[in-house]
Formats: sequence, C-alpha cells, structure tokens
Amino acid sequence: MTDNGNPRHIAIIMDGNGRWAKKKLMPRIIGHRAGVKTVRKVVEFCVQEKIEVLSLFAFSSENWRRPKKEVNMLMELFMGTLQSQVDKLDKNNIKLHIVGDKSAFSETLQEKIASAEKQTENNTGLNLVIAANYGGRWDITQAFQKIAEKISTGELKAEDVDESVINDHITTAGLPEPDLFIRSGGEERISNFLLWQLAYTEFYFTETLWPDFNQTLLADAINSFKNRQRRFGHTGEQIIESANSNTQ
Repeated sequence: MTDNGNPRHIAIIMDGNGRWAKKKLMPRIIGHRAGVKTVRKVVEFCVQEKIEVLSLFAFSSENWRRPKKEVNMLMELFMGTLQSQVDKLDKNNIKLHIVGDKSAFSETLQEKIASAEKQTENNTGLNLVIAANYGGRWDITQAFQKIAEKISTGELKAEDVDESVINDHITTAGLPEPDLFIRSGGEERISNFLLWQLAYTEFYFTETLWPDFNQTLLADAINSFKNRQRRFGHTGEQIIESANSNTQ
C-alpha cells in the first residue's frame, strides 16, 4: 500500500468480452477489441494514480481450449496491439513484462514480445505485467523446476528452500505481491491466476463486463480497498495500535 492508501499492485482478470459482444449480437472478437480500449483507460488511470504494478490476465493456458478460430484471432489481436502500443508505453515511461509459457507462441510473436520488453526495460514508471498463456499452477511448477535444477547442481541445498527462494523463481520475482485483485464479468473465482502471489490479496468482484469497465469503476474498487483492514494474521486491535504508534 502506498502513502496515499492506494494499492501498490493491482491484478485484474478482464472477463466478459465475449458476453458483451453476444449481448450486442456481434462476433466475440469485437468484444475483445473493445476490451483493449478498456485496457488503455485502466493503464492511464494507474499511471495517473501512481500505481506501481498493474497485472492483467490476457490469455490463460486453458484458453487454448476455445474454438481455434477465436484463438487465432486473439493471437492476431495480441500481436497487433503489442506492435501498435509499445512506442506509446515507452514514451509514457511504462515497463512492459509479459509472463507465461511463451514457447507455445509463434516465433514471430515471441520475437515481438522480446523486442517490446527490451525497448521498455529501463523505464521507471508503471510496471505493466501481461499474463499470456499463463497459469498459476504452471508458474509454481516452473519455479520448482528451476529450484530443483539448482539443487541438483549444488547451487542450492534442499534445506535452504523457503518462501523467499520460491518468490525469487516465480515469474513476478522482484515485484510487490498484489494488494488488490479485481475480476469483472460477475464470476467470483481466480481461475488459476497468480495462485502463489494472491495469498493476502484483497478481492473485488463486479458484475460489469470488461468492455464497460471504466476509470470510475476502478476508483470504486480502490476506494473499497482503502476501507478494508488488512491484518496479515494479526488482530484488528494490533493493527489499530500499530497505526496509532506510527502517527505519533
């Protein structure tokens, strides 16, 4: 949490693009394109509010089960958005970080991802994390694979593996854990997103479909977060006492 009470890290599942399009009797891809416009608004607001990290669930490892035509269009949209927006991100001092199993993407898309991350790697403003072909279980698994390899080579000892070591090997290593998790579209589950990282995150669910989500609704979610007492295992009385001592 920042000095002004804002969350340092906001994580969002952007749900409802397809249903939004269906309600308007349009193809699902139109909903996904409308969702991209919402992403731009949300990124602008986070920059304005000096949020440190914004993590967006763009494409889960389970989304490959969708119809092939929709998956192909999503990949085209992802690549097109990446190409058209990276210069703007760079100009606005935003650092782009794409997490997930990128090996499943085409070689061209992998190159575009690497180029975009390289172009923005020295930026010091908002960290924009895009989870693409990502799953929380995959993230934990790949972390343990890296750790196991280091144990086998003698770089690590098994008894030295603790939470901090695991934190160093997950895809969001070096970033603060999410303070606020938002899911649009009315569903109330985390759908394999940032399983390790969301242990103490505050959850906020809204019925609003993602293309209709806006900066006002994001501000509502942040205000809800500010009105919650985060205890991290302590009692409410301890939190109040600690807050009072810090203001004296």
